[in-house]
Amino acid sequence: MRHRFRSASALGPFLPLTADEREALDRAGDRLSLGITPHVLSLIDPDDPADPIRRTMVPQTAELATAPWERDDPLGEEGHSPLPGLVHTYPDKALFLVTDFCAVYCRYCTRARLVGDGGMGADRRRWEACLDYIRARPAIRDVLLSGGDPLTLSDERLDWLLKALRAIPHVDLIRIGTKIPLVLPQRITPALVRVLRRAHPLWFSVHATHPRELVPEAARALARLADGGIPMCGQTVLLQGVNDDPEVMKALMLGLIRNRVKPYYLHQCDLITGSAHFKTPVEAGLRILEALHGHTTGYAVPHFMIDAPGGGGKIPLSPEYVVGRDRDDLLLRNYRGETTRYPDPLPVAERGRARPAIETSR
Repeated sequence: MRHRFRSASALGPFLPLTADEREALDRAGDRLSLGITPHVLSLIDPDDPADPIRRTMVPQTAELATAPWERDDPLGEEGHSPLPGLVHTYPDKALFLVTDFCAVYCRYCTRARLVGDGGMGADRRRWEACLDYIRARPAIRDVLLSGGDPLTLSDERLDWLLKALRAIPHVDLIRIGTKIPLVLPQRITPALVRVLRRAHPLWFSVHATHPRELVPEAARALARLADGGIPMCGQTVLLQGVNDDPEVMKALMLGLIRNRVKPYYLHQCDLITGSAHFKTPVEAGLRILEALHGHTTGYAVPHFMIDAPGGGGKIPLSPEYVVGRDRDDLLLRNYRGETTRYPDPLPVAERGRARPAIETSR
């Protein structure tokens, strides 16, 4: 962690910067935190300015532009935050932002307004206030630890926090959102796993972006977690020029499966300030799901989600496979594009309201 690259002068001798990257770092000031671990730097092709991992880690001047629909807090978390570091949007779930510190700073981070500035450290008094809020609300049964990255905490601090949460009777599930296994795999030590095992039932949401992150060091870190009995789900942000190719996404999803991580969410990129160059059309995500469904194991097909602006919550999207209806048959499109019939008689009372048969050339 101490050897992270935090400036252009530190990064330049190891990664020749383009003129655009240098300008972005010069003009950004404190707006765009830079943090790249030596491990992540080793994954980047220094001769390729369009390297997908490089695009997610090294600033570009495109980040300095703001589209009219972009917001610093696109999900409206601050409007659902009853006290610093706690977001309570859903009735039975609390998002507990335990730190603002990350091992790396992703250029598309939905909490770029918070991370890396040291304004929300691992303060025991702040944690206690959040814990008191959770203790006083029995409806909260699911607590997601995020930030920042909770695994940047010391074993001792993390152990204290997990024990405090596990002592709350109505908290059934504790989750940790992290990118550490893929960007700082050395952090996943046997001692850390012993701390985590004491907090079961504990789940991990592992942030994965590109199949090239799944190198042997990351695979060993994920194996150590899985062998510790920690179920892991994968979360991926759809990013233009990084992973918006169906074959790249298929390789990532299958790579996660091989490492005992269940692909769970494929997120449309949030409308964060300065992210327009990463945003894909929604159709790109639907096209990727179609390329996965039926062409690989269902275990490797994530849910495609849009997190509605302003705190509207996560909304799942999927390709349209219902073509229409022909009397008592439902017309369905399969993964090969063929139309098939499925007997599905409507109740007599509903037959007059049935959608008419749809002509199809498929």
